Amino acid sequence: MKKTIKMSIGIALTVTIVSGCSGSKQVKDAQEIKPLNLMSPSELTTLDTSVMLDFPDAIVQTAAFEGLYALDNKDQIIPAAAKEMPTISEDGKTYTIKLREDAKWSNDDPVTAFDFEYAWKKMIDPKNGFVYSFLVADTILNAEDISNGKKTVDELGVKALDDQTLEVKLKEAKPYFTSVLAFPTFFPQNQKFVEKMGTDYGTTSENVVYNGPFTVENWKQTDLSWDLKRNEKYWDHSNVKSDKIHYEVVKEASTALNLFEDGQLDVATVTGELAKQNQSNPDYHSYPTATMNYIRLNQKRKDKDTPLKNENLRKALAFGIDKENLVNNIIADGSKPLYGAVTEGFVSNPETGADFRKDAGKLMKYNKEEALMYWELAKKELGDKVILDLMVTDDGSYKKMGESLQGSLEKLFSGLTIKVTALPTETALNLSRESDYDMFLIYWTPDYQDPISTLNMLRTGNDRNYSNTKYDGLLDDASQKYATDLKKRWETLIAAEKEGIENTAGMIIISQNQQSVLQNPQVKGLSYHTFAAPLTLKNVYKETE
Repeated sequence: MKKTIKMSIGIALTVTIVSGCSGSKQVKDAQEIKPLNLMSPSELTTLDTSVMLDFPDAIVQTAAFEGLYALDNKDQIIPAAAKEMPTISEDGKTYTIKLREDAKWSNDDPVTAFDFEYAWKKMIDPKNGFVYSFLVADTILNAEDISNGKKTVDELGVKALDDQTLEVKLKEAKPYFTSVLAFPTFFPQNQKFVEKMGTDYGTTSENVVYNGPFTVENWKQTDLSWDLKRNEKYWDHSNVKSDKIHYEVVKEASTALNLFEDGQLDVATVTGELAKQNQSNPDYHSYPTATMNYIRLNQKRKDKDTPLKNENLRKALAFGIDKENLVNNIIADGSKPLYGAVTEGFVSNPETGADFRKDAGKLMKYNKEEALMYWELAKKELGDKVILDLMVTDDGSYKKMGESLQGSLEKLFSGLTIKVTALPTETALNLSRESDYDMFLIYWTPDYQDPISTLNMLRTGNDRNYSNTKYDGLLDDASQKYATDLKKRWETLIAAEKEGIENTAGMIIISQNQQSVLQNPQVKGLSYHTFAAPLTLKNVYKETE
């Protein structure tokens, strides 16, 4: 797997934090705490952190496993399996991390630095072809050469100096690296247990050992429900607030609403018209996220160029989407039109504190005249009739968005035909890995707190076959030449976004998600995040009456 093949873990968050809820009752003993009933809009695919694919995986894995660092409720990095923040060398390339001595796996084995070394080397091993190996390749010394078969796995820049000391060497200074370590890709694995299970590891809740706040129960692949149970072997188990959390897969907002009203769900995600209708409901809450909806434009499918290889066609489509109408009348959950790949409120200028979106401005705003001009240019090169497939997930809101885009674009562009196909999320993501699609409407949430987490999606070698040497050069400059010159790095990242999104229309950005939920007022302590796993469950509980 090349380092730049990226999967969208962009996430339609299932539950979110609610501040200022009424009530002052204290958390009761575990046996008195009511089980919490939550929903996921798609299936859990694996418990193997190396094979993570989509957002339920990230949420559950962050609940069941623990990395070196975690996020607090303000998205600040805090020690987790590590007992303190890393010691970083003067050149920013060497991290020395001390682990806590009281961390255990659920089988009583100690959690050691060797568990991290093993997991990261497994992740980058090219024979495994793991989707998220690019995160290791992008950051750690020798990882890129290992993924390309030029060096051996043992040459990866990670080494357990002893049970409680991990040394990590980076290929260049990465000011965001500590935030990367909160992502499940960098979680530890118990080598002895993993190798004992072989290919069965992570396929059922029984074939795993856990080191996080919860263990998983009653799950195997393809199941539509699972349970999280407090892990009594977890080093900080006394501060885990819920004894049990039950999850059900619920793909339709109308079903979620009915289950919530019937008391079978404690938190229900609502979208579209249902979100509008419930805005006066006292249980309704809506919060911004760093998740964007966007359309991948694939330029080569089954070794044959698609019409989207044509830049004029890509620009026509990008200019031809009325984001305001789509967001306000179809998504209709408080989400906002987004005019760039980096979401608003996600990352700030390191010198001035200004938001990236403010500094970078609005890119590719709806412009009917521009759209039609580029359409005519595209037809001269492609012919009068253009047929495109649009793949969406079978989540109800994405099907509606896909159908709306189909209707509006076919109406605007005479001769354009768009065929919409709705598929289960895992199926759609696997097809996208294989570049077996034309357009793919999907979501994206950053893996770590830096614009490069999103901008790397268009680096040469991606699964949409976009390649631009100027764009690659700008990202290289930001990563290498200006790694420690934060002002120049910021300016270069803004230039890269403009090149990829506006100058060449490498992908079409639609909106920034707003999470709208109905939440039982007894539910406290949920924390959602703008990167890594979108939700953490360690502190959530259901207050007793």
